[in-house]
Amino acid sequence: MRLQGKTAVITGAASGFGRGIAQTFAREGARVAVLDINAEGADEVARAIGPAAIAIACDVSRGDQVAAAIAQARAAFGGIDIAVNNAGWTTPNGPLLTTDEADFRKIYDINVLSIFHMCHAVLPIWREAGQGVMINVSSTAGLRPRPGLTWYNSSKGAVNTMTRSLAVELAPDGIRVNAIAPVMGETGMLERFMGCPDTPENRARFLATIPLGRLSTPQDIANAALYLASDEADFVTGTILEVDGGRTI
Repeated sequence: MRLQGKTAVITGAASGFGRGIAQTFAREGARVAVLDINAEGADEVARAIGPAAIAIACDVSRGDQVAAAIAQARAAFGGIDIAVNNAGWTTPNGPLLTTDEADFRKIYDINVLSIFHMCHAVLPIWREAGQGVMINVSSTAGLRPRPGLTWYNSSKGAVNTMTRSLAVELAPDGIRVNAIAPVMGETGMLERFMGCPDTPENRARFLATIPLGRLSTPQDIANAALYLASDEADFVTGTILEVDGGRTI
């Protein structure tokens, strides 16, 4: 029960890493708001968790929707202690010039602008309370880029710098900001990162670049998020926690 009495808002929580984080946080005593553009998927996750969870449809690229989601979660739970910016998107792995401006903007809207919107929604609440925890789900792509994902890589580099800068600026307010950098994971975006079908042969090529020899799982990322959200990490801020099986060494 490491999050007993705390409330968390988790974006992109209808599947993948976000779902794993929501389930783990609830198991550890938190009340969770499951935010996702996929309203049906969010509702399914929240129902499976039970009374400690609510589902909120939210497009994280829209500031008005993020603000409304935070207001709804606060009304339901009485406060917000933790915000996990997990929602992410990428174009398929491929030559960089095949990405047009609309897709480039979508990458940045979902991966980077969403954090801007979340800050505007939660920081007034946290400053009033004198505490708060933000966790941004970044990627090893922002630390050790793979070819074919240039625009996605750069967006995660922005997330890393934003995380550190927010941590420094918000520390006097009692607000901690950290990021998690997963290696490629067993999620619905796997084939986008690979740029090819997920066959045993293709997967083996990518596993060969990870010293521990496997992909990340939602539980791996949830465990890292649990630590960063808990009071055990009370003196940890501005950290990019690599959960990557040694990929960035």
